[in-house]
Amino acid sequence: MQITEIYKSLQGESTHAGLPCLFVRLTGCNLRCSWCDSEYAFYGGRKMTPEEVFAAVEQLSPNGGLVEITGGEPMLQEREVVPLMRQLVEGGYQVLLETSGERPLDRVPAGVIKIVDVKCPNSGEPDTFRMENLETLSDRDEIKFVLSDRADYEFARDFTQRHNLAKRVNAVLFSPAFRKEASGARDSSHCLLDPQELADWMVADSIPARLGLQLHKFIWDPALKGV
Repeated sequence: MQITEIYKSLQGESTHAGLPCLFVRLTGCNLRCSWCDSEYAFYGGRKMTPEEVFAAVEQLSPNGGLVEITGGEPMLQEREVVPLMRQLVEGGYQVLLETSGERPLDRVPAGVIKIVDVKCPNSGEPDTFRMENLETLSDRDEIKFVLSDRADYEFARDFTQRHNLAKRVNAVLFSPAFRKEASGARDSSHCLLDPQELADWMVADSIPARLGLQLHKFIWDPALKGV
């Protein structure tokens, strides 16, 4: 399998935000979202077997803990990443899978928490979510929408209500997109959508979702990799 990086940091998103987490970032993505902050993972990386990745995880986090499989799009390497996730779960790790849901998710091991990033219109990749993946989700999983304006918000709001997501998954997350060129200042001025404005819309609509901020971009320089 092709791996961009393996590193320890704090989980910046999802209901696990703020917890120490080990990240395994796979190389390659078939989508090109306009606000993508991990374009460096599209190409390159190094070849590792699932066994080598597991050994690297054990070395960095020998006592178990939280591990996120991310990308790129991890499920493009389904043949290797599914056995890796199974080995991690069996090894006592709590495993998160960050995915767009554009690839089938029915083979993801049952113990893995799926965090599915449904693409909104202004991502440049609308209608890429595979609708049958809704049937693979459980009350352990989470759905995330990254928003850049009112149109994105209305899409996420309507999708959440139409598919009754609040009763389908553990959490629905609305997160403002960060500018790709963001660097230096660690504040919300880099958000494409003002978090306060998003909060006001969510309160007005009583939307059954959580507002999520990318904590790592408020702790470290937003341009910094490996955090």
